[in-house]
Amino acid sequence: MTAPLSGWFDDFSRNDLALVGGKNASLGEMRRHLLSLGIAVPDGFALTTAAYRLFLAHNHLDAVIARELQRLHDGAPLAEVGAAIRQAMVAGALPDALAADVRERYVQLGTRAGKADPPVAVRSSATAEDLPDASFAGQQESYLNVVGVQALLASVPRCFASLYTDRAIAYRQHHGIAHETVALSVGVQQMVRSDVGAAGVAFTLDTETGFRSLVMLTGAWGLGENVVKGVVNPDEWRVFKPLLADASLTPILDATTGLKQQKMVLSPAGSPMNVDTTPDERARRCLSDDEVLTIARWCVRIEAHYGCPMDVEWAKDGLDGALYIVQARPETVRSREQTGSVSTFTLEGTGPVLVRGVAVGSRIATGRAIALRSMAEADRFEDGAVLVAKQTDPDWVPVMKRASAVVTDSGGRTSHAAIVSRELGIAAIVGATGASDVLDGHQVTVSCAEGPMGTVYDGVLPYREDTLDLTAMPTTRTAIMLNVADPAMAMRWWRLPVRGIGLARIEFVIEHMAKAHPMALLHPERLSDDDRRAIATLTQGYASPAEFFVDRLAAGIAQIAASQWPEPVIVRFSDFKTNEYAGLLGGREFEPHEENPMIGFRGASRYYDERYREGFGLECRAIRRVREVIGLRNVVVMIPFCRTLDEADKVLAEMRGHGLVRGEAGLEVYVMAEIPSNVLLAREFGARFDGFSIGSNDLTQLTLGVDRDNALLASLFDERNPAVLRSIERLIADAHAVGCKVGICGQAPSDHPEFAEFLVRAGIDSISLNPDSVVPVLQRVAALEGSTKS
Repeated sequence: MTAPLSGWFDDFSRNDLALVGGKNASLGEMRRHLLSLGIAVPDGFALTTAAYRLFLAHNHLDAVIARELQRLHDGAPLAEVGAAIRQAMVAGALPDALAADVRERYVQLGTRAGKADPPVAVRSSATAEDLPDASFAGQQESYLNVVGVQALLASVPRCFASLYTDRAIAYRQHHGIAHETVALSVGVQQMVRSDVGAAGVAFTLDTETGFRSLVMLTGAWGLGENVVKGVVNPDEWRVFKPLLADASLTPILDATTGLKQQKMVLSPAGSPMNVDTTPDERARRCLSDDEVLTIARWCVRIEAHYGCPMDVEWAKDGLDGALYIVQARPETVRSREQTGSVSTFTLEGTGPVLVRGVAVGSRIATGRAIALRSMAEADRFEDGAVLVAKQTDPDWVPVMKRASAVVTDSGGRTSHAAIVSRELGIAAIVGATGASDVLDGHQVTVSCAEGPMGTVYDGVLPYREDTLDLTAMPTTRTAIMLNVADPAMAMRWWRLPVRGIGLARIEFVIEHMAKAHPMALLHPERLSDDDRRAIATLTQGYASPAEFFVDRLAAGIAQIAASQWPEPVIVRFSDFKTNEYAGLLGGREFEPHEENPMIGFRGASRYYDERYREGFGLECRAIRRVREVIGLRNVVVMIPFCRTLDEADKVLAEMRGHGLVRGEAGLEVYVMAEIPSNVLLAREFGARFDGFSIGSNDLTQLTLGVDRDNALLASLFDERNPAVLRSIERLIADAHAVGCKVGICGQAPSDHPEFAEFLVRAGIDSISLNPDSVVPVLQRVAALEGSTKS
């Protein structure tokens, strides 16, 4: 049977790769199977690889291509060979049968669309692109807003010729793919007017950690090319997949507003061009929450249909506001990682900070920074150096492969530089404004191991790499849990064999994401002019400074809670000391000076006091948002440093006033056991709370009367002291007697094997550890309990 020269997208499926290439096969698959699920995919048709081969034969191009590729093999420059092939192909004429086929399909598309001469996007689709084990995308050309039969006919040879761009030739050479085995299909797709709307990319996993329960969206105003190429710093959203099915929830874990410095629009002549965005466009996100959730739900359905994590391109038509999926392909980096081990990088020094940007991955690299303005300067680059550029595109890949790290001025997590760096397994920082002006010639350390923001330090700093083997982990009666402060780190440890988070410290979130004292946000009239201006800048785009605090705190808590959902995540309310609170923006106006903040105005005593009650109210609002709006009801809240039963009652009453009621909607409330009164009155505290978490540092300090920060007394500070051990034994027994669970979140079980043994024998319910201690302590506890391998 003779292969057709063309067909509607609906005629094809993912089984037709050889006929219409990866891109068009995917479009056909989605239109055939996913339109009925409400996913909008623009209509169109494809010219098949049979049309491509007919074009080659009609113009005697096979011989031209073979001759030029032989010249390349003999040493001719790639740029010269590629240009010769493309020039010959562009000069070729379409066979009459093919030209007639294109005309007929285009007229029919206009009838289907209800518009004569419909604007179309003409895209290349290679037979070796968009495969689960290849990253071919972006090597061929696309032509946008093509209107009319003659313009469409003229674009087809140009698409065919793009199979021999320099980057495509080099890619096939590098991967050992015979050029003659690859053919090209052309997709003609109804144009989505994202030039007056917005466009972007979505992944159905976390691109930095491989965490499978997220949809990561990025987007910007205008055509999507700026997002893909990293020309702009886009808006970004993290959506939690397991809760998307509940229409009553808004499971957006976090949303950040990118600079979106430019947008790609169509010129009066109809060709793409970049223009600067307005201040309003830069301040606003390009999608509403409802639109984000719609795209995320579509992505989840696409992933379910394909059975693997997906890389999806979306577009919003600015004329009618409609959303579309314009492409989907298997994700080829994180989804292929081995899950039997986890590698971690730890920076062991510090130095002057040169630039910061968005961290890609979690690696650290060092080397001499070499800034290239274009690939014309590629001969300046040295193997193992740090590549610095304004942005990258596929032409840069040969240089990127020689780099120890990549740093770009612009771009987001789905930019070309980010995607290729992940694929190459190298450190990268994107969106580092000014990097190409600052870094050239410096010996630098590129660190992506310190959270979502990456840092380039001046000088070569020491660091270490550790690998945790996660194979054949044992099971234990005692729950092994995590201590977490940084939301980004929580995502990185999702593979660890733990049963939730035993201590989520929100101080890190407040300090690094909210940055300002909550009372300063509520009462800016009490601040200096400089602090008021700083807060106005910090909270720009929010309805109020208080809403900014709630949003940022909720985002941090939600990311931590999602990383272990549905396991319990115990979130401790803020436990800064007064001197630490004072260090927040605007904090000095609201904090007293104390000689010994360690045992001063901290923890529970603040929550009902007029000096902080309103600030505690914002913390409660953030918890409610995480549990009730986002839907992460695995969040357990915990009260720190609660000295008396009366204080416990007052704090619980404050929480009720803010809509957090123990027992309602499954809310559990724990209390830290870190003061002798918590031990002595464990049964009475247990009647008010659902569980205890032992803070061994403070409990040791207050039991022995030793200032834990006093170096002169360091030899006396020991959690293994018999007085401390007896207190813990008593607490566990009394708590269990009234039906309360008991865990511990200190460092002692990691540092002292005998202390872990003591806890297990005392019957503790959970041990919460720093991530690097999980595997050895889990193995130790399993041995103590006599567990068998799972």
